[in-house]
Amino acid sequence: MASHKQKIIILDFGSQTTQLIARRIREQKVYSEIHPYSLDLETLKAMHPTGIILSGGPASVYDEDAPISDPGVFGMGVPVLGICYGAQLMTKQLGGRVERAEKREFGKAELSVDYTAGIFAGLETGEARHQVWMSHGDRIEEAAPGFIVTANSEHSPFAALRHEQKPFTAVQFHPEVAHTLIGVDILRNFIFGICECTPDWTMHSFIDATIDDIRNKVGDRKVICALSGGVDSSVTAALVHRAIGEQLTCIFVNNGLMRSGETKSVLRFFEEKTKLNVIDVDAEDYFLKELKEVVDPEEKRKRIGFGFIKIFEEEANKLGEVSFLAQGTLYPDVIESVTFRGKAPIKSHHNVGCLPEIMKLELIEPLRELFKDEVRLLGLELGLPEEAIHRQPFPGPGLGIRIMGEVTAERLHILRQADVIVLEEIKRAEWYHKVWQSFAVLLPIQTVGVMGDSRTYENVVALRCVDSRDAMTADWSKLPYELLGAISNRIINEVRGVNRVVYDVSSKPPSTIEWE
Repeated sequence: MASHKQKIIILDFGSQTTQLIARRIREQKVYSEIHPYSLDLETLKAMHPTGIILSGGPASVYDEDAPISDPGVFGMGVPVLGICYGAQLMTKQLGGRVERAEKREFGKAELSVDYTAGIFAGLETGEARHQVWMSHGDRIEEAAPGFIVTANSEHSPFAALRHEQKPFTAVQFHPEVAHTLIGVDILRNFIFGICECTPDWTMHSFIDATIDDIRNKVGDRKVICALSGGVDSSVTAALVHRAIGEQLTCIFVNNGLMRSGETKSVLRFFEEKTKLNVIDVDAEDYFLKELKEVVDPEEKRKRIGFGFIKIFEEEANKLGEVSFLAQGTLYPDVIESVTFRGKAPIKSHHNVGCLPEIMKLELIEPLRELFKDEVRLLGLELGLPEEAIHRQPFPGPGLGIRIMGEVTAERLHILRQADVIVLEEIKRAEWYHKVWQSFAVLLPIQTVGVMGDSRTYENVVALRCVDSRDAMTADWSKLPYELLGAISNRIINEVRGVNRVVYDVSSKPPSTIEWE
């Protein structure tokens, strides 16, 4: 939402590490955005990028359906860095040659640098070898006119290239990943040395710019905010409230999909800790009716999203003339909801792309450009208490997407009891702040068990705990066996209707954090 004088635009060709490029740049206090490779050239020009990065990707540039960005990118007069597939595309579009490699390079490689300027400024040359991370089956066989080699590896004679007159650079390896030990240096040299950016993108500057944008957009009109009690909506409400004060009314909708005791604790928090005007709406029966017999996860998300909007509009009508709806959409929500190369999005987020066309309220999404950890920093900058900022994420659709299959009052009761146990034991073992998320999932299957010498045929609960930084990637948490055992024993002994607990050891990608 906020405007940025400097920005690095990343064109995404489908790499699993594209988001890491944006992260690494933002860590240097320079703003970056990710857009599909197919972004219209005129739209790209209108963004006035300070620099452009072409990401990696799984395709081959010579494939018939290879993703190709507009070659006009190279006529914009701004620096361009091509990474892996992006380097090969740059080479092909500017007149070089790319072919399938006899020996593919996947994993660690030793880079020999021949040129200590540009992206390699300050690095050693000669006999020095630098560890980088390769992931490619094709390689550059002939540089495009005007390019010279600046680095090589055992299987990549053109591991890095630069144009002699223009600010174009290509690297066959991935500087954004931690395994490339000189990666941060390379990206810093690109954004500060070649693009001549200054490190001025901070949460303080973000707040100032966003408040100005909100005030200019809203004027003297009224705004309602979708408030769940989670980090995202709490920070959104605080930021919008700082901008327009009493023009904001927050609406908390109890959709019946909250954790045990969550509704009361959330409302008590906002009453005691903030100056927000909050309206409480009990819509439990409405949402259970909407979700009756619905098993498709996309349909669940959309029905929940539509339900929220319906209720927000009804409440807005009671308040008189309301023009805007503020909500806590984050950058990962936006990225995961985008269709790439004609494929379906990863999942529909209830607050992205699922809003009905008849919605009369205009959206305000002040966090749309931020990753989760940036939102936490923003919340602290706004003065929100630690207890509100460092809560584990909880999905907007709530327990509705942690129940596989139909959502019913009975199944919600089972999951709530299991969820309480998970959080109690995680906190007791002091793992709550060590992991990104920890929760229970109710599966749509039953298994045979033995309780009190009797056969049972009951539900299975899955335990999901992950480590992450921004939810774009995640690894399963290596919890102590004793903790896993305590959680499993309590759930089976205390939650009627469950006779088996399993632990999810899947990472993202290829899995997602939530099960639906």
